[in-house]
Amino acid sequence: MRVLFCVFPHTSHLHAVVPLAWALQNAGHEVRVALHPDALNLATDAGLSAVAIGTREHLGEIVAANPDPAKLPKLTGSMALDPAAGPGRLQAQWLHYTAMLAQYRPVVDDLVALARRWRPDLVLWDPLCVPAAVAAEVTGAAHARFLWGQDNIAWLRAKQLEAAAAAPAPGATAPRPRRDPVRSLMRPMLEAYGLDYREELLLGQWTVDPSPEAMRLPAAPVYVPMRWVPYNGGSPVPAWLDEPPRRPRVALTLGVGGRGRQLFEEAGVTFAEVVAAITGLGAEVVATGHPGLPPGAEAPEGVRLVDYLPLNQLLPTCSAVIHHGGAGSFAAAVAHRVPQLVTPVPFWSESETARYVEERGAGLALETDQFTLDAFSARLRRLLTEDAFRDGALMLAKETQGVPGPAELVPVLAELTLRHRR
Repeated sequence: MRVLFCVFPHTSHLHAVVPLAWALQNAGHEVRVALHPDALNLATDAGLSAVAIGTREHLGEIVAANPDPAKLPKLTGSMALDPAAGPGRLQAQWLHYTAMLAQYRPVVDDLVALARRWRPDLVLWDPLCVPAAVAAEVTGAAHARFLWGQDNIAWLRAKQLEAAAAAPAPGATAPRPRRDPVRSLMRPMLEAYGLDYREELLLGQWTVDPSPEAMRLPAAPVYVPMRWVPYNGGSPVPAWLDEPPRRPRVALTLGVGGRGRQLFEEAGVTFAEVVAAITGLGAEVVATGHPGLPPGAEAPEGVRLVDYLPLNQLLPTCSAVIHHGGAGSFAAAVAHRVPQLVTPVPFWSESETARYVEERGAGLALETDQFTLDAFSARLRRLLTEDAFRDGALMLAKETQGVPGPAELVPVLAELTLRHRR
């Protein structure tokens, strides 16, 4: 079986698919990853075959944020979903989402050409890469989305369809029909290849979801669950990591893409103040992807600053982890059974992740608008001293073990491919 992954060109999106791509390769299937020309190294560094699609100018700002987290604030828009928002707000957000999806539309011809040339049996596509579904439809391949977080797109689409189908109250004037932005999104791609629109071209024939079922939003797609096996890159293992910590070790990670850096600006605190609060509790801190100390300042005792260290290496030595609510950081903390202090920087579903961690007893949440150093210290002290959070992290890890891992999913994907491929 030939499997083509189409991945949005950001580090966190690529990292999410690596374990499944490895599992497919290990089972003897051929795998290729379609990526922006300047993001091919994200796949090749993980030992995957990569194919360039699109031009260097296309999505250039997003690709530039991979090595330079300082560019991330430009990418933060109205993406964070609030399921409790009113119809007007949800409609406006759906318009924003479809405008975002349209950014990937220029690569449709490249994807169709690649699919015609290589003839994949299955196309697995990032939910932001809708043109991949068109390429699969043109060539008869089966296709499915691969999620890297909460399925905001399917949920908002369902809400939009519900609003369009709602009957007016008795005696009320029928509301003016709302424009369906999906038509504007899909028409240019479909007409070029003589295709008619179907919902599966927006939401996939099925959807691989690595998130816990309890975090899943109610939506229409057929979900195929997969246990999230965290991949966060590789690097040489430093010698100090094999030495037992002399005091509780706390990981302060700002995410593989660095989005957590925005915490300090939004909360009105400095990195140095947060680090001092951690060491003030008698813990040592290892900060990865950090924004740095003031010029000329040296790291205080008990503070280790590293530009990059995979969480899979670091977390087994830690008593707690502090992160911004990103799906990759959350998954790594769950896998390694580490209590979490989540200070969400909203972009997609970070606040929902924080609430879930707290509800499961695996950690605590602290929103940026409530962030004070005292509140931060009080929560971290509880994580380090109360056994209940360690027990909650253990239970959360055990729950995920009942979900099929990437290797177990391979035959399921093969069967679904046979069923849907033309």
